[in-house]
Amino acid sequence: MRRKFLKTMGGGALALLAACATRTERVMPRVVVVGGGFAGATVAKYLRLWSRGEVAVTLVERNRQFVSCPVSNLVLAGERSLADITLGYAGLAQLGVEVVHAQAERIDPGKRTVLLSGGLSLPYDRCVLAPGVDFINEDIPGLASEAAQRRFPHAYKAGAQTVALRNQLAAMPDGGVYALSIPRIPYVCPPGPYERASLIAAYFRRHKPRSKVLILDANDGVASKRPLFLQAWAELYPDLIDYRPNMPLRDVDAGSGAAIFDFEQLQADVWNVIPAQRIGRIARELGLKLANGRWAEVDWLTLESLSHPGIHVIGDATFAAPLMPKSGHMANQQAKVLAAALVNLFAGRQINPRPKVMNTCYSFVSFEQAMHVASVFDYDAEQATFLSVAKSGGLSERASELEAGYAHAWARNIWADSLSAVH
Repeated sequence: MRRKFLKTMGGGALALLAACATRTERVMPRVVVVGGGFAGATVAKYLRLWSRGEVAVTLVERNRQFVSCPVSNLVLAGERSLADITLGYAGLAQLGVEVVHAQAERIDPGKRTVLLSGGLSLPYDRCVLAPGVDFINEDIPGLASEAAQRRFPHAYKAGAQTVALRNQLAAMPDGGVYALSIPRIPYVCPPGPYERASLIAAYFRRHKPRSKVLILDANDGVASKRPLFLQAWAELYPDLIDYRPNMPLRDVDAGSGAAIFDFEQLQADVWNVIPAQRIGRIARELGLKLANGRWAEVDWLTLESLSHPGIHVIGDATFAAPLMPKSGHMANQQAKVLAAALVNLFAGRQINPRPKVMNTCYSFVSFEQAMHVASVFDYDAEQATFLSVAKSGGLSERASELEAGYAHAWARNIWADSLSAVH
């Protein structure tokens, strides 16, 4: 019967069957993404969308939920809850991303596999590292113990430490001192610490008016949006914020609660110490080529490591192009450059020779007012990097209530763009 059926089919139908068989047998290219923050989630999503489901994507993320660093300073100040900035990965799963909640232990570039905790090994054609950053606690010897890290939390990765620092601030008596130690740039989200100080000052002004905010900055001045922050502090918190530049932290003493600087030791009721940062552990142990021993060097057209073919690095872990900040928005943009490049590479097409990316960063200076900085970057083939486009972007004239509304809308939009199945 089957032989008779095939005889009755025309040549065109037989060709169609052969084509279908070929498509069925073809193995999809597989990408394993390590890290489910803004960078990793976005590249996983857009690889599925832009390939029309023709690229298999596995996202490895140890946490079962995404907790946003943008807006987390409002949680510290008691204006939002952690639930308000917590999202799931169901949207990516709906798009066909295989989401694996496990710790990525190491990468074998020879075998092209990612080894997970528990022993599972994931094969890949291309591996994307979006590991974020680790803190360089060894620069501050006294932070070696967990007890010291609880006494001097950073709360610079939103989550458990955010809640812990919030509880310390709530328990601090009126008239107490909150001290914030800021490392030298580059670090993730340059204006983030200054926004944090502003919002905690707003909390004190409302609930603990005799308290003080002490900012101890290793930089020679406010590292981002300087005139706007200084203006806001002068207008809103003239007697509440004490800002001191050129104050690199040398050590802490968990027993006495003191922080040690070049020429003095300081006490505070609540300490918030943000250490210097570098690329995540899994990338360091792989032996990627790093700039300053801290950040991955990449080919900016493909975000591929300059030392490890087939391995791409995006987000905060990269050695940034000139003037390019380490931000959630920039991580999202880099992820899209990479997703487009990989889709074209897998399809045998030329990649875009001149991508453009942009950054927008909002900062709250009070519960009611925010401000922004924006920039545009164009790929320069001669210098093989992204360069800031002259007269692009800009800076707010001053903080305003209107921009606070924009800031909340920006957060909702980038969360959706990175994690939602709706597009």
